[in-house]
Amino acid sequence: MFSFENPLLVIEVSRVFAILAISFIAAMLATPLLTHFLYKYKIGKQIRSDGDTPVFTALHKKKEGTPTMGGVLIWIIVPILAIAFWLLSSVFDNPVINSMNFLDRAHTYLPLGILVLAGLVGAIDDFMGVFKIGPKGGGLGIKERIFLYTFVSIVGAYWFYFKLGWDMVHVPGIGDFVIGLWYIPLFIFIIVATSFSLNETDGLDGLAGGVILPAFGVFGAIAFAQGNTELAMFCAAIIGTLLAFLWFNVHPARFIMGDTGSMALGVTVGVVAMLTNSFLILPFVCFILVIESLSVIIQLTSKKLRRKKVFRSSPIHHHFEAIGWPECKITMRFWIIAWVMATIGLVIGLMGMGN
Repeated sequence: MFSFENPLLVIEVSRVFAILAISFIAAMLATPLLTHFLYKYKIGKQIRSDGDTPVFTALHKKKEGTPTMGGVLIWIIVPILAIAFWLLSSVFDNPVINSMNFLDRAHTYLPLGILVLAGLVGAIDDFMGVFKIGPKGGGLGIKERIFLYTFVSIVGAYWFYFKLGWDMVHVPGIGDFVIGLWYIPLFIFIIVATSFSLNETDGLDGLAGGVILPAFGVFGAIAFAQGNTELAMFCAAIIGTLLAFLWFNVHPARFIMGDTGSMALGVTVGVVAMLTNSFLILPFVCFILVIESLSVIIQLTSKKLRRKKVFRSSPIHHHFEAIGWPECKITMRFWIIAWVMATIGLVIGLMGMGN
């Protein structure tokens, strides 16, 4: 059992919260540079007006031109901090500096690499949308995005299975099960699902960032409980940058996340869930993401089979917009649900660790 009378535990906890604070400060300082760049070069969101989404277009036409790609703040600051502290610890033999180094081949190389790779892929999609390149001049379509999510997830699956030798899943409260090669398609499904779902959730000011933040908190806590302080620090670094991002992203948003942020965070939360062997609590930890993606699937299926819509607009947050809920009310209520469900997921994850 943890006891804060243990000085080593105090040091480990301090490492996690220190990197959270440092990442928040670094992101806050970097944001003016990012916003200056986005406004100067008019990297603004384009709202589709092709007639396929009349409700969405009517609700969000006023947001056209809002700077997008704010998500680069997250996948640039986190690796910069990781590399900076690694370099400092290599040059200076100082225990404080050494304690801030969270680069670890087995636990943080992959999520850091995936964070950057997915962010770059999402940035390409954002640029296509800004300059009206692609299907109907709005960037990549759903099929193209899923293809890219799958590509990134295959890279991760290869690393997990062949480089790290992972082929086992943990069922909370029951135990571990070796599934062999089945681990690869399972990994791909988890990553595609989380990335697609967060991309769909990114539709209101502060929504995507606010609902994914507790997920990184949960998996960071589980990683820490497993004795993996470096991975917990990685999650804390993302939380710190996310908090800075949300400072400027809450309504009315100074900039929006863009696919470069939603794809990077969606893929990474899936990778961290797999690294902590706790992906089975994802439906709780990422409950809002599940509801959002289900609403899209239901809407598309109903339109194809019944020629009717179930929701006025999908994902479901747009349905609530269409029936008159204020944007801030939707965001706040979704945040509350996300935190409550993430707490339930954390309890299940921690209580099921011993079996």
